[in-house]
Amino acid sequence: MLPLPWHQIDTVLLDMDGTLLDLHFDNHFWLKHLPQRYAEHHGLSLALAEAELLPLFRQHAGTLNWYCTDFWSRELNLSIRDLKREVADLIALRADAELFLRALREAGKRVVLITNAHRDSLSLKLERVELAPWFERLISSHDYGFPKEDQQFWFALRQDVEFDPARSLFIDDSLPILRSAGRFGVAQLLAVRQPDSQAGPKDTEEFAAVEDYRALLQGLAGMRLS
Repeated sequence: MLPLPWHQIDTVLLDMDGTLLDLHFDNHFWLKHLPQRYAEHHGLSLALAEAELLPLFRQHAGTLNWYCTDFWSRELNLSIRDLKREVADLIALRADAELFLRALREAGKRVVLITNAHRDSLSLKLERVELAPWFERLISSHDYGFPKEDQQFWFALRQDVEFDPARSLFIDDSLPILRSAGRFGVAQLLAVRQPDSQAGPKDTEEFAAVEDYRALLQGLAGMRLS
């Protein structure tokens, strides 16, 4: 990965889950904890519960429903909010993320969190990890009614935040979302090599990828405010 052209970047847009926070919490919740609780609640075997849930997950992937705790609570007749709290001890900041956030602040960059997480999920994570002070804004795609995969999200974001896509960096662990940002004209795009600390590295295809945020600091320290 080549050094970033920090002199050409005014705004840094950062995803949350898998980008700043370890994706292990979310993967464990959706693939392990929720199927187990769903099986118990509905009197099913775990295998049958998974057979019912996985097609639903695939059906709604990439839509706002997929990220909506209210939708899944209604759909599954379970309190997703309460179930997430049962495994909230797994919520964790990436070890290298705070140093990067601090460097961005010291360099005077605008830093905005943009997440598809529902406000309920965002609030739970902010209880466990002190993220809010590093950001100018904390934006959930539910605020706009469109997920980040949709171009309408980016139009709404630009109107709300008034950023210049040509002078912005966006980091996300989702390749479809990065492609959506690229179509909108965001100039600098980075994927995340290993969003889940308990899983292996992923193929980020056409995108350069962050393996350690400390590698992005080159050229940023020299821009610190006087």
